[in-house]
Amino acid sequence: QVQLVESGGGLVQAGGSLRLSCAASGRTFSSYYMGWFRQAPGREREFVAAFGRSAGLTFYADSVKGRFTISRDNAKTTVYLQMNTLKSEDTAVYYCAARSSGALRSEESYSYWGQGTQVTVSS
Repeated sequence: QVQLVESGGGLVQAGGSLRLSCAASGRTFSSYYMGWFRQAPGREREFVAAFGRSAGLTFYADSVKGRFTISRDNAKTTVYLQMNTLKSEDTAVYYCAARSSGALRSEESYSYWGQGTQVTVSS
């Protein structure tokens, strides 16, 4: 079992930045590949960013590429999502998730999910 708890969400003006954190606990956290998803009101949950199988390899949705950065601190068992140049369309509940295999852009691949943290970008 892996438990995930997100934090760092809030209200920010367009053009601003936020850093989300995802604290993980439980067994063999380092064995999992981590990702971030988001869900805006009235929309389906969508992929944002994730680590690939190879060390240091990262993937991003086109909508956030160049603005968001995923990183992790294995010693602290924490995954981060640095979000810069935020836009109103980034408003959503953001979730971190853990997968052991499968397509990294597919939420079906992820076995463990956090409760989500709200990000609201005002224009």
